[in-house]
Amino acid sequence: MAAPQPSGKYLPLSRGGQAFVPDPLPPDIAWTEALVARLSEADRVIGQLAGEGGRLPNPHLLIRPFVRREAVLSSKIEGTQATLGELLQAEAGVHVERSPDDLREVGNYVVALEEGVTRLAKLPLSLRLTRELHKTLMTGARGDSAAPGEFRRTQNWIGPPGSSPATARFVPPPPNEVGPCLDTWEKFLHERKLPPLAQAALLHYQFEAIHPFLDGNGRVGRLLITLFLIERGVLPSPLLYLSAYFEATRRDYYDLLTAVSTRSEWQPWLEYFLYGVATQANDALERTAKINSLLDTWRRRLASRQAKTVMSLIERIATNPFITVNGAAAHLKVAFTTAQRAIDALVSHRVLKQVNESRRDRVYCAQALLAILDEPAAFIQAEKT
Repeated sequence: MAAPQPSGKYLPLSRGGQAFVPDPLPPDIAWTEALVARLSEADRVIGQLAGEGGRLPNPHLLIRPFVRREAVLSSKIEGTQATLGELLQAEAGVHVERSPDDLREVGNYVVALEEGVTRLAKLPLSLRLTRELHKTLMTGARGDSAAPGEFRRTQNWIGPPGSSPATARFVPPPPNEVGPCLDTWEKFLHERKLPPLAQAALLHYQFEAIHPFLDGNGRVGRLLITLFLIERGVLPSPLLYLSAYFEATRRDYYDLLTAVSTRSEWQPWLEYFLYGVATQANDALERTAKINSLLDTWRRRLASRQAKTVMSLIERIATNPFITVNGAAAHLKVAFTTAQRAIDALVSHRVLKQVNESRRDRVYCAQALLAILDEPAAFIQAEKT
């Protein structure tokens, strides 16, 4: 039996070690029965998610907190410690005892994703847009020194602190190979011969193998998955995110990427990616249904009041479960006392609860909604039991 072959070539480096240069996409894929079944299931569930997303009366109500959840989970993979609750509190104007750097990095991810979705209306997914995403993501954050918006001109590598190219776990292409690799990546990005979900899996692997930025490659790579599916019309809006799946299965994620590079094992990577799409689409469907049911319960509970301010406040809480009286007054465009009465009504009907001890700068939270957003995905809970 022939020895497994890498999916690229290795080039010696002057400082020792070898850099990996991936072959152009697409590879030869063996469409086994198992792989076809994974693709079929992923297509089915993501189609269901797209249908539900298209029927949402106010899609921004659900998309906004979903985007923030993804920002927290994607940043967590890179070591950021900010929680979803802390990000939402900070956006609601509440002081949070968390490193400003952590909050800024997560906040940058939110802005980059929202800007990316907006830019797709005028600019196709491309290397240009990828640089824009990176610039937004890294400016003002801890990676600010890593040339935001610029492809790298020096060698990088992946390994523990103190490692070198000779001892690193993975060494991506040398700087003079980055441009040609990205050109072939962009060419494949625009092809339409493969099923979009399979193409997304291949594009994600290749981007991580090229590692074109000095820092932030993982976060940009995960952003690109969502934007690619929107551009191809697979999803109407950013409702699918894979960071929770990659974080929960981190060892498998890195091992399978490595197996592609070293042994051209594309099928296991594709099966893993497609399974993640299906499970995360199911998770988004279930989470969306729970949120819609909760909002409907609140609306029915308060319907007899017929208070426009109260109903408007429920719509605001749907985008962020944390709120202050000043924040409510600004949203409703009413006086402080009117906003306080609306909040008091929601407190009395068990929609909101005060979550700090202050008598003046009171902070309220729709804890039932936060619990839905913050609960681990079902497949993660199953793995822990």
